[in-house]
Amino acid sequence: MSRRVAGIDVGGTFTDLLLQDADGTVRIAKVPTTSANQADGVLAAIEAAGGDPAALDLIIHGTTATTNAVLERKLAKVGLITTAGFRDVLELGRRTRPHPYGLTGSFEPLVPRELRREVVERMDARGNVLTPLDEAAVEREVRALLEAGCEALVIHFLHAYANPVHEQRAGEIARMIWPNPYVTLGHELLSEFREYERGTTASVNAAVQPVLDRYLHRLQAKLAEAGHRRDLLVMNGNGGTVPARLVAKEAAKTVMSGPASGVMAAAATLAQSGLSNAITYDMGGTSTDVALIAGGVPEVSAELSIAYGLPIHLPMVDVRTVGAGGGSIAGLDRAGMLRVGPESAGSMPGPICYGRGGTRPTITDANLVLGRLDPERLLAVKDPVPMARIRDAFAREIGDPLGLSVEQAAEAAIRLANVHMTGAIRMVSLSRGHDPRDFVLFAFGGAGPLHAVALAREIGIPEVLVPARPGLTNALGCLVADLRQDLVNTLNRGLDDIPEEEIATTLSAQRERGLTTVLAERGEVEEAVVLHSAEMQFRGQTHLIRVALPRPDVSRAEVQAAFEAAYFARFRIRMPEIRAVLVNLNTSVIGKRRPFSLAGLLPPGDGDALVGERAVYADGAWHQAKVWQRERLAPGARIAGPAILQQADATTVLEPGSEAVVDSIGNLRIRVRA
Repeated sequence: MSRRVAGIDVGGTFTDLLLQDADGTVRIAKVPTTSANQADGVLAAIEAAGGDPAALDLIIHGTTATTNAVLERKLAKVGLITTAGFRDVLELGRRTRPHPYGLTGSFEPLVPRELRREVVERMDARGNVLTPLDEAAVEREVRALLEAGCEALVIHFLHAYANPVHEQRAGEIARMIWPNPYVTLGHELLSEFREYERGTTASVNAAVQPVLDRYLHRLQAKLAEAGHRRDLLVMNGNGGTVPARLVAKEAAKTVMSGPASGVMAAAATLAQSGLSNAITYDMGGTSTDVALIAGGVPEVSAELSIAYGLPIHLPMVDVRTVGAGGGSIAGLDRAGMLRVGPESAGSMPGPICYGRGGTRPTITDANLVLGRLDPERLLAVKDPVPMARIRDAFAREIGDPLGLSVEQAAEAAIRLANVHMTGAIRMVSLSRGHDPRDFVLFAFGGAGPLHAVALAREIGIPEVLVPARPGLTNALGCLVADLRQDLVNTLNRGLDDIPEEEIATTLSAQRERGLTTVLAERGEVEEAVVLHSAEMQFRGQTHLIRVALPRPDVSRAEVQAAFEAAYFARFRIRMPEIRAVLVNLNTSVIGKRRPFSLAGLLPPGDGDALVGERAVYADGAWHQAKVWQRERLAPGARIAGPAILQQADATTVLEPGSEAVVDSIGNLRIRVRA
């Protein structure tokens, strides 16, 4: 059955949309994000694409509402009730510092000390009750937090992952008093040991719950006014989607949904291109996000820290971020050394070339000076800026102090930004035992294709893949993402001490819980896939290794063998004399949605794609580069560098010696010179 489906990603600068009509035609839109109310930008994007909300059968939405709320500390007022003696766990944290060198920086917990209340109760690590719950104290502290003006509540007791009865009873008492549904029980969100990480995760969830809930209510109300009466799915940070009616309860899972959607789009593109291994590289205006896909599956981690002191231990696509983007400011530090980022010009005032008042040179300005970008095709320009003003800025800030020409200064800034980005790529590949030469570099984002070939050459990656719509890839991720539920339970005992039936019972319960949620959306799910895994370590170690488990009734011998094999593959060492500890059991239930064909993302090329030439500066010299209109390139077309391939949502730079081929679904497959 043909349907009209829209994928919408709200970024910090632009709101992107891909809309597939019933006949398979794809329409696109890219409009400014409306920061005051992101819902307005979503409706504007649908209108810009010529869509009618009333005619859409499904909308899948990725949002930065929760991420930005945490980063900007625009959060709900949260109260916390915890075990007597442990109110300061969230503030003490781990023995780390905001900055590696020097005693500088500070940390402000999400829940201030006066709103962290204690009640008498105690559970041991095996789940045995040591001290019963003081129910009268719970009621008293709940009322006190309400009187203090709290909008959301966290109940976080010691060792509730082992036995949640005290948290459950306290939750029952609180919900009879609390005037809204914003009550988070730590074990319901994350049934895992480590009180600090579990408590911080629950606090983040409570702090963003009202923010996300209000936003989704505004969005759904505006869509309803426009005639939309169908489903709304929301992207989670694990790369899956969740019905809007359920997502606010576990709002913390939507943190990093934007980067996750791009990685899921990359996985779908690889599958339809006959590839399985890629390093994804998403360069935007402020930062660059890098992730790894091995065997067609994006790597997932539960070790995310969105900011210092704010770990969120929920399964999310493992994305590494560095402060290098198109708006990253280039200049000299106090020692006279060239520095690029992490300070960014953002969207306001933005790079100099945006004409919004920016005066400091950025990476986007550097690409313009070197001929990589066409000043007539820049997005978001308010008042065009003469090239002479941009060149003067590079001379003043970098060139004259260092004795470089303007072109050398701009190229130096780009090369230093590339160093930052190659470091992130090495972190997700070499540091985990992966050889980058076995992967393609999947480049997207508004600025990614500008730098991708240079990065691949630096690291030794032989091929770059630029998707059909690199600037709209996150919106594509919304269209191709499956529904997904990730569940975790902590055992944290020696493998030899855990009965095999306990492993099977835990995994089976996780499976049933996940299937119940996923299969509730039967109209969207074609089939359900269940994946089991364990997080393990050797006794006395702190880091965890994730091991795939073939089925719930797996034997302890099979688990031990799988762990030892994974440990050897990672560290090239065997330690048979040390006992293995099974820390967490995990289950992922993935509801596969109907497939989305990528072949229609670009119109059929007519072959008349050459639109001119211009001078491009590369490797210390000017070159004449042919300029191609990418949308007009037919499958099988070959382009030799130096060349510029421009399209509405991005620009791709081919360095001298590189060659690009257009494949059958519109991707650019670029062979990188050694």
